[in-house]
Amino acid sequence: MSEHPLSHAADEKLICVVLPRFNMNSLTTLIEPLRIANYISDKPLYEWQFLSPGGGNITASNGMTVECDDLRDIPHTATIILFGSWGAERNTDHHLISWLRQSARHGIRLIGVETGAYILARAGLLYGKQATTHWSLYPGFSETFADIEPSEQLYTMDKQIMTCAGGTATADLMLHLMQDQHSPDLASEVSSQMLHQSIRAPETLQRPIVNTGSGHVNPIILEVTRFLERHIEDHIPIPDLCRRTGVPQRKLERLFRRDLGCTIVQFYRQLKLQYARTLLVSTNMNIREISVACGFNSMSYFSHCFSKTFGRKPSLYRMSWPDDQPEPIWHGTMYSFIKKPQKDIA
Repeated sequence: MSEHPLSHAADEKLICVVLPRFNMNSLTTLIEPLRIANYISDKPLYEWQFLSPGGGNITASNGMTVECDDLRDIPHTATIILFGSWGAERNTDHHLISWLRQSARHGIRLIGVETGAYILARAGLLYGKQATTHWSLYPGFSETFADIEPSEQLYTMDKQIMTCAGGTATADLMLHLMQDQHSPDLASEVSSQMLHQSIRAPETLQRPIVNTGSGHVNPIILEVTRFLERHIEDHIPIPDLCRRTGVPQRKLERLFRRDLGCTIVQFYRQLKLQYARTLLVSTNMNIREISVACGFNSMSYFSHCFSKTFGRKPSLYRMSWPDDQPEPIWHGTMYSFIKKPQKDIA
């Protein structure tokens, strides 16, 4: 990957700090708007460089590598963008955290991408601020950092400290900053060159609550699933749910069967188990605490349901990418759940 050594030529200087198993898509999608802006402008507007604690060739989650220098002093006008992904939610590198704190004291702008937000939070740089991370880690992030205002959106703009969910949202963040730093016309042209049809606002939701693949979901189902996701730790009886929505139980069950291929109870339980899996891999909560947080009255029933759904006991699911696996495997997603007929867990 092309690296631009920092000089005085470009207006904006970006320091991309990558950690092992980082998401290459997030990195390249962030850099591409900068490259195009340089391509269509009269002079270089952006420069970027890759750093990592200890330096060397850092391997991304897709197996590609980026050659990095070690952490060092950087210009106070630069922007640090911290890329974390698999395993970074447990990263406690004291040298990195100290370097980030020192950079913040010097007024350097910091952006945490995906689980990079975890490390900014551990450095105390997100205290009292709005922050986001990838939606799959959002439950663990909100449980771990009670002094942060979590928001499941594409990116957050909080003066010196920003966060981004990763993926294609990194392009939106860069284009948004490009509008402010240069001009809306430049950002629009870069967006067109990328075939990125519109620049999404920071508060844009990361995902639909239900994704069937076809997109044909009754609005009643959307309303109910949103409500259930807001009440993961509760036990909502189906008759109460029907009274809240004003929809007869037989009709609601029929809609769930038709659009999602499961009963309301099965869907609600799957939501709870997905939430539990995220807490297992991204927090230090014990299994009993997690079962309670996910609305299970019995820890043994929780363990039984979890094992039947994901093929492993909760105690064996504390790492999202174990060291003995050549690549991560994340079976039992909501997509796979609604794509096959469901049987009740005995």
